[in-house]
Amino acid sequence: MRIDILTIFPNMFTGVLNESIIKRAIQNNHLEINIIDFRTYSKNKHFKVDDYPYGGGQGMVLTPEPIYSAVRDIEGWEKATKVMMSPQGNKYSQSDAKRYSHKEHLVFLCGHYEGFDERIRDLVDEEMSIGDYVLTGGELASMVIVDSVVRLLDGVLGNELSHEEDSFSDGLLEGPQYTRPVVFEGMEVPKVLLSGHHKNINLFRKKESLKRTYLRRPDLLTGLNDEENILLEEIKLEIKYDKNLDK
Repeated sequence: MRIDILTIFPNMFTGVLNESIIKRAIQNNHLEINIIDFRTYSKNKHFKVDDYPYGGGQGMVLTPEPIYSAVRDIEGWEKATKVMMSPQGNKYSQSDAKRYSHKEHLVFLCGHYEGFDERIRDLVDEEMSIGDYVLTGGELASMVIVDSVVRLLDGVLGNELSHEEDSFSDGLLEGPQYTRPVVFEGMEVPKVLLSGHHKNINLFRKKESLKRTYLRRPDLLTGLNDEENILLEEIKLEIKYDKNLDK
């Protein structure tokens, strides 16, 4: 996979590209990332890339010329999936991460100031937001998306099944995880996880995943199969029973 990121703050990406999963993906030739400072494409003698908005208003707006030039200078840009980081975009989800992970070439455009000249939107294929809150620019949002996509690429994770068990990978939150010691300050690891009985362990994990999703993100409980619906009803009864005991 190739990823190009357009920004006016390229140094923000230094740490991200040189640590953990993304670093390994680059070293193992699963990934090529290019950070492009579109300020260098400005024809202004001061390399200015923003200007005051027509009609007045607060803040500055990114001008179209340097961004168009920067994108068009990317090899294969016409066929690449071009994504604008924008608070007005669709809210990013795990399904988007999976979709992007099957792309050969992604281009991310990071904004700043009061946003983009509207004509820049004609250059991109999608607009994406990572949540309903305000960031200084699109750089952090693009890092979040890149990390979530790269870990899904074949051969990137040491354990190929690990990303399949993450929260949201099957539409549910991941259940509780435990490691040594078996007992810590009186808190014990559930005995089923120590039993070696894989069928019971898988059932326990599925049920705990459903329970955590029901309690924290019930909006995700759509499209459950028959087995999951039965488990969910059991969970609801158990929670109701526990509440009655506490009265």
